[in-house]
Amino acid sequence: MSLRQHPLAEEFPLAPELCHLNHAAVGPWPRRSVEVVRRFAEDNAAHGSLAYLDWLQVETRLRERLARLVGSADTGSIALLKNTSEALSVIAHGLPWSAGDNIVGIAQEFPSNRIVWESLAPRGVDWRALDLEQSSDPESDLCALCDERTRLIAVSWVQYARGLRLDLARIGAFCRERDILFCVDAIQGLGALPFSLADSGADFVVADGHKWMLGPEGLALLHIAPTQLERLALHQFGWHMVANPGDFEQRDWSPAPDARRFECGSPNLLAAHALESSLSLLEEVGTTTVETLIRQRTDWLIAAIDRHGLELLTPRPPERRAGIVTFRVPGVASEHLYPALMRHQVLCAQRGGGIRFSPHFHTTEETLERAIDAVIRLSSTL
Repeated sequence: MSLRQHPLAEEFPLAPELCHLNHAAVGPWPRRSVEVVRRFAEDNAAHGSLAYLDWLQVETRLRERLARLVGSADTGSIALLKNTSEALSVIAHGLPWSAGDNIVGIAQEFPSNRIVWESLAPRGVDWRALDLEQSSDPESDLCALCDERTRLIAVSWVQYARGLRLDLARIGAFCRERDILFCVDAIQGLGALPFSLADSGADFVVADGHKWMLGPEGLALLHIAPTQLERLALHQFGWHMVANPGDFEQRDWSPAPDARRFECGSPNLLAAHALESSLSLLEEVGTTTVETLIRQRTDWLIAAIDRHGLELLTPRPPERRAGIVTFRVPGVASEHLYPALMRHQVLCAQRGGGIRFSPHFHTTEETLERAIDAVIRLSSTL
């Protein structure tokens, strides 16, 4: 398919003056999700919670879509939490640790995937971080940091700043051979790339819905392998995480037998409506098609970066990147270029020492052209 407006691009009625290249931060909702939320709000205003059981059916469909998205045959492996940080905290402070254990990760991680592991230091657990700037083979170097006390490797599938995409299958195979747990922060990949639990070997997968999944903030998935469910200690309790949440008179209770045990209180049904609708769009387009369209857009950007003599910071090989293209303009400070771009309605981010563009499948060629033109024009004034 050529790099033109996708037939479903009318789902994104973005302001014509805006160049939205910031899906790696917070993505726009598709039109269908806006309409679903509007109808949900109007239904609530007119009828209160009369349709509550119908709302729960939407949440059920959301779990099914999320399970398909990560390649799980069991919706019981999916917990719906507030955000990636909460999901990672459930793992970090649920697993049994002993003083002297260690966790291996990456120094250039987003703070959520660093602070949570550093928080285990008072329990004698060490976080060992690979410096990507010093690594030409991050998978091998991550494995080399492990020893007999390594209990977990925790990495992002796609690094948030410069967009390095890791080979999860290599890391997962290493973990399985050595009985090391594997935790994948998939927030910069899910919705942009096909994901396979079987290939990755991940024990835990976490991701917010507000980036490439095109949903709202405030709702994230946590996938837990069935073999790990009982290993995670519970630290949050409430009416919703029990085996029989509808029996309010019960005195003897037990945790839900599946991942719902980590959902302590009332569900975020407003966000569930929006995310379920957004995922329906991604399923209609198809994950393989989404990946192809994003690849076309990132290839276009990289060609433009080369053509204008800019410096590409994102890895060049296609298998090493996803939807993020980070670059800098020689001789121009990114901290000056970024606010200039934002003032001119080029929605992007300053990350990894450069400017980060992150188009999705629906991003038009005209948007990319205007954004690059703005980079060149504004750089000449700084």
